[in-house]
Amino acid sequence: MSTHVAVDLGASSGRVMVGTAAPGRLELTEVHRFWNGGVEVAGRLHWDAVGLWRQVLAGLGRAARTPGGAAARTVGVDTWAVDYGLLTREGALLGTPRHYRDSRTEGVAERVFERVPAQRLYERNGLQHLPFTTIYQLVAEAEESLLGSAAQLLLVPDLLGYWLSGHRGAEATNASTTGLADVRTGRWAPDLVELAGIDPALLPPVHEPGTVLGGLRSEVLAETGLPGSVRLVAVGSHDTASAVVAVPARDERFAYVACGTWGLVGVELEQPVLSAESFTANFTNERGVDGRIRYLRNVMGLWVLQQCLAEWASTEGEQDLPALLAAAAHVPAGGPVVDIDDARFLPPGPMVGRVQAAAEEAGHRAPTAKAEVVRCVVESLAQAFARAVADAVRLSGHEVDAVHLVGGGARNALLCELTAAACGLPVVAGPVEATALGNVLVQARAHGDLTGSLEDLRALVRDTHETTTYAPRGTRVGSGAL
Repeated sequence: MSTHVAVDLGASSGRVMVGTAAPGRLELTEVHRFWNGGVEVAGRLHWDAVGLWRQVLAGLGRAARTPGGAAARTVGVDTWAVDYGLLTREGALLGTPRHYRDSRTEGVAERVFERVPAQRLYERNGLQHLPFTTIYQLVAEAEESLLGSAAQLLLVPDLLGYWLSGHRGAEATNASTTGLADVRTGRWAPDLVELAGIDPALLPPVHEPGTVLGGLRSEVLAETGLPGSVRLVAVGSHDTASAVVAVPARDERFAYVACGTWGLVGVELEQPVLSAESFTANFTNERGVDGRIRYLRNVMGLWVLQQCLAEWASTEGEQDLPALLAAAAHVPAGGPVVDIDDARFLPPGPMVGRVQAAAEEAGHRAPTAKAEVVRCVVESLAQAFARAVADAVRLSGHEVDAVHLVGGGARNALLCELTAAACGLPVVAGPVEATALGNVLVQARAHGDLTGSLEDLRALVRDTHETTTYAPRGTRVGSGAL
C-alpha cells in the first residue's frame, strides 16, 4: 500500500492531505490547512497565486514528514474551475491570476451573444450561462495589455502542476469548464478559441485524469523532502470532478450535491444533454473522471452564509456557526426564502442587507435576527438544491433514489434535513473530504494500488467512511449509505 498526497484548493480554503489506498482500506490524514480567497488590489480582485504556492510547498513538506510520507509515490492537484494564469515563453507568470468574482466580466457575455447566439454556443460547449466562464474572462482580458505578452495559458491546477513538475498541459475536467472545449470530445474547439479572440497556441494539449505527468522539479524535492521517485498524477483537477469520484453511491440512481462555497447539483451521465429545454434550464455538461458527464447546475452554495458570517464578525468578532445553526433550526418553518442564485449575491462584501432586500422584494418580511437570516439562507439553499435535482432528473431522464451531499455542507445538519424535506428523497451526508478522497483514489488507481471502475472506487469509499442519512421528513436515520 502506497502513500499519495492530495493538494486540494477550494475557493475559500486549501488543504494538503496524505492518503493511503488499497483494497478494503482508504485513509486520509490532513497535514496542512490554510485560508484562500480573493485579494483586492487597486479595485481589481486577484488570487494570491504565489502565496498559495508557498502554502502548497509547506503542505508537501509536512506531508513528507508524516508516517509514510517520505516514501510518497504520487501527488495530485485539484482546485476550483475557470481561472487561469498567463505565462511568458520562458514560463514566467505574467501578473497574478484574476478572481472569477472580479467585475471585469460584467456585460461581456451579452457582447459575445451578439456574435454567437447563446443557444448555439451551448450546443458547442454545453455549459450553463455563468458570467465568469473562462471564455468571457478572455474576451475581457483582450481589452487589457497582458494577453499580448502571453505565450501560454494554464488553468490554476495546471499552473500549480507546472510549478511542481515543469509539465505544461490542461486536464480534461477543468478544461471542460472554460467554454473553449467541444462538449462532445472534451478537446479544444477551434471556433470557440477564435470566438475568445486568443491565439490557439496559448492552450496546451488536453490530458485525461489518471495520466502520469512526470517527476517533480529538483528544487521542489529539495524544499519539501519528498522522494525523487514521486510522480505528479493528473486527477480530476476540477474539485467537483474529484468530489463526484468519492460519492459513496451503491448504483447509478443517485444525484449529488457537492457543497462548499458553491453547490454543484446534478447527476452523472454517459452523454451530454444539449436540448433546448436543458439550455433554458441553465444546466451544464462538464466532464468527469473516466469520460463521464457531470450534468449539473451551479448553485450559489454556502458563499452567502460565509459572507453573512464575515459581516457579523467584522463588527462583533468571530461567530459561533454551530450555535447559529442550532438557533436557526428553532426558527418556525414557513419563513422568508430568496432566490439564492440572484446575481446580487455573487460579489463579495456585506451580505445581510442583500438577503433582507431580496426577501422583501419576494413579498416576505425581511429577516432581522441572526438566526432568522441564517434560516432564510439555508432554507433558500435547500430549496435551490431540490429544484436543481428535480430539473436534472426531468431533463436527463435519469431517475434517482437518493441525494448524496458531500463536502463541507455535509456537516450542516440543518441544511441536510431541509434538503431532504425539499427533495422528498433521503439525503446521504458525507464524506466531508470527498474531493481529497477522489483525488487520492485517482492517484492510487494510476499507480496500480487500486483497479476497477468508478463504481469500484465508490464502493471502497462506502465501505471505509461513515455517512449520515436524513429522511425526507427531516429526521436523521443514522449512519450508513443507502
